[in-house]
Amino acid sequence: MIAIIGGGICGLSIGWRLAQAGRPVTVFERGEAGMAATWASAGMLAPQAEAEHAEEALLPLAMQGRAMWAGFAAELAACTGIDVDYRGEGTLVVALDRDEREALEHRYEYLRGLGLPVDWLSGREARENEPALARTVVGAIRSAADHQVDNRRVARALRAAFLKAGGTLREHAEVEGLVTAADRASAVVVAGEEVAAETVVLAAGAWSRNLKGLPDAVRPPVRPLKGQMVALRMAAGAPLIRHVVWGPGRSIVPGIYLAPKSDGRLVVGATVEEAGFDTQLTAGGLFELLRHCWATLPASYDLVVDEVWAGLRPTSRDDAPILGPAALDGLVVATGHHRNGILLAPLTAATISRYILTGAIDDAIRPFLPDRFRRAESAAGR
Repeated sequence: MIAIIGGGICGLSIGWRLAQAGRPVTVFERGEAGMAATWASAGMLAPQAEAEHAEEALLPLAMQGRAMWAGFAAELAACTGIDVDYRGEGTLVVALDRDEREALEHRYEYLRGLGLPVDWLSGREARENEPALARTVVGAIRSAADHQVDNRRVARALRAAFLKAGGTLREHAEVEGLVTAADRASAVVVAGEEVAAETVVLAAGAWSRNLKGLPDAVRPPVRPLKGQMVALRMAAGAPLIRHVVWGPGRSIVPGIYLAPKSDGRLVVGATVEEAGFDTQLTAGGLFELLRHCWATLPASYDLVVDEVWAGLRPTSRDDAPILGPAALDGLVVATGHHRNGILLAPLTAATISRYILTGAIDDAIRPFLPDRFRRAESAAGR
């Protein structure tokens, strides 16, 4: 039996692929499947708009992940009948004043220098794309290839697909520890009982490093990074915007995003806070989100607040995912996706399941193997 620790989008996706291949697989989830970071996210598939300096090595992986999503969404819909709301309107990144425009122009040149297909829009052109944007918008980057899904529909679809394929899901079943024998992961402990496993997949998100019984040499350097979010309710059939829109931010909101969903929700996010496992909402966090939302999209002022919540991004030491076999035989890692868990789920599922089934490590994940941190430390020591 293959034991997967964590029932988020990556754990369920890996489990689905393994179950499709006829392997006995059980996903253990400490709460309800898909209800942690997966549920709390915004579902954006935007490697171009979110490309960052010093993260260029991650870009090819992110682009490959995005390319897999249209087929992944169609397969989920065909399997379960659940439409995951894959939307291709694209993404706009806007500037609201001269200083922001100058910074955005530099960003545009950076993205173009990476060979990414993005366009520069004047403020007028940006408003032609989205008439409800603030009159103060003075420029924008359009990334037509950056899309989105409804992450909550994806969670429901993956749960259904995994079960339909023959997988076993144990919810409210926290894995309390890992058992090793002869230098190999051999079992997980659930409710005080050892459950034997030929392979253990660690996909527990922000909780991954806390698993008891993990040798220190293979403990992934993952920490929780808090994100507060708000959903506003737009009029049915009359959304304020159709593109995902990124606007300016300050302080704990480095750059606000507005993600319109087909059910009428406008998802506004997100704060970035080093707060451990605290998911309490704060006045300051919500104020910053709503203030920047209003500055970018003034008509949002009159929208009803539909929901507020906070989630925990599983963030690695270098903000990149940790994927592949660990230095402990029988243990495979799929965690540390930071803000890219939704984006990279199809690729994570394909590469991790392929490794488990065949022993082959995909070239795409070689830069992100778990031992990279130990190798870096050893190199620094020399």
